[in-house]
Amino acid sequence: MDIKVYPGKLTGAVQAPPSKSLAHRALICAALSDGESRIRGISGSKDMDATIGCIRALGARVERAGTECRIRGIFADAQDPSGNGERPAAAKEEPVLDCIESGSTLRFLLPVAAALGAESSFTGRGKLPERPMTPLADEMKKKGVEFLPDGRDHLPFRIRGKLQPGRFTIPGNVSSQYISGLLFALPLLEGNSEIYISGKLESASYIALTLAMLREFGIEVRETADGFTVPGGQKYRSGDCEVEGDHSNGAFWLAAGAMGSDLEIYGLNTDSAQGDRAVLEILRSLGGGCIESTATGPDPGKYIHAFAGSMKGMKVDCSDIPDLVPILSVAATAAEGETLFCNAGRLRIKESDRLAAMAEVLTALGAGVTENEDSLAVRGSSLQGGCEVDGHNDHRIVMSAAIAALCCREPVVIRGAEAVTKSYPDFFDRFRELGGRADVIADR
Repeated sequence: MDIKVYPGKLTGAVQAPPSKSLAHRALICAALSDGESRIRGISGSKDMDATIGCIRALGARVERAGTECRIRGIFADAQDPSGNGERPAAAKEEPVLDCIESGSTLRFLLPVAAALGAESSFTGRGKLPERPMTPLADEMKKKGVEFLPDGRDHLPFRIRGKLQPGRFTIPGNVSSQYISGLLFALPLLEGNSEIYISGKLESASYIALTLAMLREFGIEVRETADGFTVPGGQKYRSGDCEVEGDHSNGAFWLAAGAMGSDLEIYGLNTDSAQGDRAVLEILRSLGGGCIESTATGPDPGKYIHAFAGSMKGMKVDCSDIPDLVPILSVAATAAEGETLFCNAGRLRIKESDRLAAMAEVLTALGAGVTENEDSLAVRGSSLQGGCEVDGHNDHRIVMSAAIAALCCREPVVIRGAEAVTKSYPDFFDRFRELGGRADVIADR
């Protein structure tokens, strides 16, 4: 699908979509529980479809109605989740886990399936088969898990053998999702385990989200100086959970406001454990308007008023906020001087090479951009538009391009705009409701 986006300003109120990061974690914990849980705030995105499909394949029973899921955990009918007694039925079968294009689904559930002793097949599409798995796979191979055929650790593959407890070493600068996957899986093992993190841990806030969700479902993890100790033989408790608004996707509306629109964004918890809540402070530091307010009248509630300010460039350390870089690089075009996004090398192994993709998009729109190995420098520029840009099959690139197009002199055609279905399928519906013009010109 190609969409033509016209220059203009957005006005009005918009609800931030539910947090994809929190929803993945809640669904997995509920699936591993000993009873029935209710999770409210599940979006209709492809990433959510992937995780729901995979936990069903592992034996969880999921009833989905709108944004709510009722989940009967795979241990609800088992006598002993520690591995000493009866195991869930799924561990005696050969489930196929289709992760679609969700890296979170794959990295979270790979060690979980191995902890269950389920001989499983994993598949996916898009860029997912190209995304690295080696550090996690290597540790799993040392602990009794065989990757088939021939030890391959890129999709598609099968695993065989039950994960054994012990010491797992994971580099801190590759993907926090490897660590989260082990944190989900290791409590199910019979013995105690350790996770040793070598080097500096990046995206630490995502580990914090995992730990918070584990606590909510009754799992104990002990933090150490260089990692975590995870007691084995634990039991996930079922429970109810409501997923809060997503700062990663709310960031698109916040940036639009800071660049000249006038928006009220509801549903963002400013005390959230989500690391991407940092978007508020970064936009404020740039000079954009982001004020917390409370509505009165028939629809009371807290919101963030995002509006234009006098922005100036700055240096942004991206080691803990990689998902914010595409939209913040767009906001930087409205700032005087240069904004440097550093420690951003991991963006090259996302759904696209996001450093290269954003350099390409912004350059096409008329911005001054310098791309380096692990950084992106964006100079304040008057965006021209009047061109086509490639969405790179990446939801964050497409949405960032749409916000940039608002500030161009001429319309912009975004190719492959259907990529938004990965995380925010109704993004363009909300865009139009706020007064933006986005016309579908080709539906492939």
